[in-house]
Amino acid sequence: MTAHSKVPGRDALTIADIEAAAKRIGDAVVKTPMMHSKTLSDITGAQIWLKFENQQFTAAYKERGALNALLLLPEEQRQRGVIAASAGNHSQGLSYHGTRLGTPVTIVMPRTTPTVKVMQTERVGGTVVLHGETFDDASEHARRLEQELGLTFIHPFDDPDVAAGQGTVALEMMEIVPDLDCLVVPIGGGGLMSGMATAARALSDDIRLVGVQAALYPSMYGAMKDETVVCGGDTLAEGIAVKAPGRFTSKIIRELVDEIVLVDEGALESAVSLLLQIEKTVVEGAGAAGLAAVMSNPEKFAGSKVGLVLCGGNIDTRLLANVLLRDLARQGRLARLQITLQDRPGALYKVMREFDEHNVNIIEIYHQRIFTTLPAKGLITDIECEARDRQQIDRLIESLRAKDYVVTPVELG
Repeated sequence: MTAHSKVPGRDALTIADIEAAAKRIGDAVVKTPMMHSKTLSDITGAQIWLKFENQQFTAAYKERGALNALLLLPEEQRQRGVIAASAGNHSQGLSYHGTRLGTPVTIVMPRTTPTVKVMQTERVGGTVVLHGETFDDASEHARRLEQELGLTFIHPFDDPDVAAGQGTVALEMMEIVPDLDCLVVPIGGGGLMSGMATAARALSDDIRLVGVQAALYPSMYGAMKDETVVCGGDTLAEGIAVKAPGRFTSKIIRELVDEIVLVDEGALESAVSLLLQIEKTVVEGAGAAGLAAVMSNPEKFAGSKVGLVLCGGNIDTRLLANVLLRDLARQGRLARLQITLQDRPGALYKVMREFDEHNVNIIEIYHQRIFTTLPAKGLITDIECEARDRQQIDRLIESLRAKDYVVTPVELG
């Protein structure tokens, strides 16, 4: 069978396209809140406005572009069905709205995709095909199925209609706060930024547009600088972990975006944790990238009215728990102290008295007698503990060392 080309020959995006997309998708997506964060503003030195796209039904902005692309298909193509390669939010947004519109949706995912993502996509109506070990393998297979089954391929980002839908985020933000000085937007393949940049530039000549990428995946950053970059590694921001940015999106971003900044994994973890603590909202790594950029580069944003997109909230609960605990460790509120003791009665009790005197709570105790270079009568004890702050832990360590204990704090990598 013959595959269908969705938008033959089109290679431009205008504010009119984005405004039309906003009318087209209407109330079928959530017009998510945009709110000022006083606490984050105090912390960062900028005026922080948050757009809560993690409150969409599928917990991500991707619904906007997927729905706009679906609604622009001729009825015959819609009835035949669509296909995409995605292991993330695009798969859920396309599956949800495709099912709602009566359009069969096939999603090709690598066999390595976590089961929870497969289940989430199937739960909202998508048919999942697992193929290959990598995303590239899955994408190639999706293109083959497109041809064999006569389906319409909807790209997760490198598509003008998808980008137009994503651009509606900026329309809503600037309707609420028309005098924003700056938008800070996560970039993976560039669909969100290309749409938002097009809308923002049309509405304000002076607005500053800053993209954010994970330092492990600086693909668009490299493309804008005409540099060859290395992409790879396990990033918390897997939603923007794209090795090759879109051709269409790169063109727009090169023309409209002022700067792209990179954020490391520690900054992403801290931002996820801070948004949960301060705003009581759950975001995935990519959703926290904007805040991570502001916190990592305070001098760039000081005093500015900054709009941040919390673009998604799909994060594994166990991973979120790890992120929160690691952040407590970075703050010094959790610690692991390695203490050398003599293996004799009362040795551990004496150490525990020091913890009690400094009001430091012991969480776990681990003894190591065998796999150590100490003499047979020695042992290493690892004590995980909890305190108000790093200074309280430091005072405990000083007290232990003053009593001739060998104490080594175990640091995060």
